[in-house]
Amino acid sequence: MAENGERASFSGKIGFVLATSASAVGLGNLWRFPYETSHYGGGIFVLIYVVLAFTFGISLILMETSFGRRTGKSCVAAFSGFAKKYRFIGYLAAIIPMLIVPYYCVIGGWVLKWFFESVTGNLGTLAEDGGGYWWDIVTGSTDSGFFGPSLWFLIFAALCIVCIIIGVDKGIEKLSKILMPLLLVMIVGIMVYELTLPGIADGISFYLNPNLDALGPDTFLGAVGQIFWSLSIAMGILITYGSYTKKDVDLTESAVMVGVIDTVVAVMAGMMIVPVAFMFGFGDSNGMGLMFEALPQVFMSMPAGNVVAPLFYLLVIFAALTSAVSLAETCASVFNDGTRLDRKRSSGVTAVLILVVGLFCALSFDNGPLSFSIPLDQGVGLLGVLDSVTNSIMMPIAAILTCLFVGYVVKTTYLEEEIELSGEFKFKPVFRVMVKYLAPVFLTMILVFGILDLVGVSLW
Repeated sequence: MAENGERASFSGKIGFVLATSASAVGLGNLWRFPYETSHYGGGIFVLIYVVLAFTFGISLILMETSFGRRTGKSCVAAFSGFAKKYRFIGYLAAIIPMLIVPYYCVIGGWVLKWFFESVTGNLGTLAEDGGGYWWDIVTGSTDSGFFGPSLWFLIFAALCIVCIIIGVDKGIEKLSKILMPLLLVMIVGIMVYELTLPGIADGISFYLNPNLDALGPDTFLGAVGQIFWSLSIAMGILITYGSYTKKDVDLTESAVMVGVIDTVVAVMAGMMIVPVAFMFGFGDSNGMGLMFEALPQVFMSMPAGNVVAPLFYLLVIFAALTSAVSLAETCASVFNDGTRLDRKRSSGVTAVLILVVGLFCALSFDNGPLSFSIPLDQGVGLLGVLDSVTNSIMMPIAAILTCLFVGYVVKTTYLEEEIELSGEFKFKPVFRVMVKYLAPVFLTMILVFGILDLVGVSLW
């Protein structure tokens, strides 16, 4: 990877698409999408999600990646290059991954722990007490106390840090080229296995059959929110990755490919988890329990569940690691562009940030040495606070401001010119409407709903 003034770059279209898809395909798809689908009515949620992903989602992917390539900078430098008064948009976008990646690595550490236990024959332990083992682990109620979750966090964080130190071309891109196809193969294999299970038909019907009785305003808001997370929008990732993209890469085709890959993986992951969970009575698990509490019980009830479980958690590790690397890479790029630090020192600052804030998250659960309780903590300490603030407030605001900046300050033509450098832009009219009107309205609804939800107010 080139330093000293020459910006890193992906090798080409495939490298960009795989790396960007890997950033999008993570815990949001494999952990969040299935329980959101279960909570919002199954098939009707899947249908709305797919429609919005190919309209709203792809438009925002294209907006952020083309903005990054046009400016050739990470989010802070990209916005401040126009005028200092717009720098705050870049800082807001830059702060989001800095707050997310530490607790993301904590969750990644849980997945590592679940993989280790399942591969060493302790699947029964994960399923005991109705899945209560997960809560015992994160609250230090097992024999290992808080050493256990802290250790697994440190291992996962170390894997992430090594990837960003290696660099874009040697780290993220090579990792993506190896793991993305493997991830898809593993999902298909588990899906095929599950189709042989007796009683799975009702679960498949719940997942694929749109039930109009379950349709409501919250279904649309839930689907938009899921797209927001699944496609890595408003985290600075897409702007940063766009800045690494060569001018001959067709951005329209690449954005569509990223959207297709992410949506296919999300729907397949849902197909892998939701029907089986529904079959065993976990059809409306709308919290962290679906993967860490409910699924071990499902695997225990399966023939050959001791084989399926390690494969599943290994898949989640791959997805979580590539997304965590994307978040960390965005942080390192911001430090690199905004200071005089070179690539290695920027990666070092990012590593310190992950380790310090992540350990605080791991140790601030109930009974932890750094535990505390405030309304935003969701019962899980600093992790809950960071999740609430970034998910419900900061990301919607960052996305709204970006849309307004592109639509009304620099104008959409600024990005349309960049997009047309490498190919025909057939969706120009749709892109303009999405960026200037529809996206800001959708995101404003998400912001309002999220804030009201945080304070305990229901819209319906």
